[in-house]
Amino acid sequence: MSLDRFYPIFDHSDWLRRMLPLGVKLVQLRIKEQPDAVIREQIAISRDLCREYGTVLVVNDYWQAAMDAGCDWIHLGQEDLDEADLKAIRKAGLKLGVSTHDDDELERVLAMDPDYVALGPVYPTILKKMKCEQQGLPRVTEWKTRVGDIPLVGIGGMSVDRAPDVLQAGADIVSVVTDVTLNADPEARVREWIEVTR
Repeated sequence: MSLDRFYPIFDHSDWLRRMLPLGVKLVQLRIKEQPDAVIREQIAISRDLCREYGTVLVVNDYWQAAMDAGCDWIHLGQEDLDEADLKAIRKAGLKLGVSTHDDDELERVLAMDPDYVALGPVYPTILKKMKCEQQGLPRVTEWKTRVGDIPLVGIGGMSVDRAPDVLQAGADIVSVVTDVTLNADPEARVREWIEVTR
């Protein structure tokens, strides 16, 4: 299964209601610090929306809730990997995307046979405090050589203007958060993203 090259990340199903009709075909639901009932409700709503629009939904972190909801994809950060039951995840048939930031993390992840590998932050990011410096485009090229046929996601500080360079450097997919969510016209920005990545 091939994944779309534009991969926005949203924290609520309301964003999916707005963006999926524009043609978004790959999306991540990343919810932080909400009660379990809210998380499960958001996953279920997002699952149904994505099925309606033929969009791949990736659930960040909450692998058990994603599994219970019959979702197909999850994304785990390095800290999440420590607590996740990878055997149960694989047994359930969930596809797995994983974040990486350095050589040790990449080697650890490649041993898990992931369905995509994310590298970040490629550029400085305002979204969260990162323990590592920006990776830069040469690192994207190096990572793609190392992951081979596994899809490589570039994330961190992404913008419409930077996307072509990241793809040319070797990323298969470009993931974005604030360039859409903090934009004065998010719908127009998503249309630009779709145009530049397809």
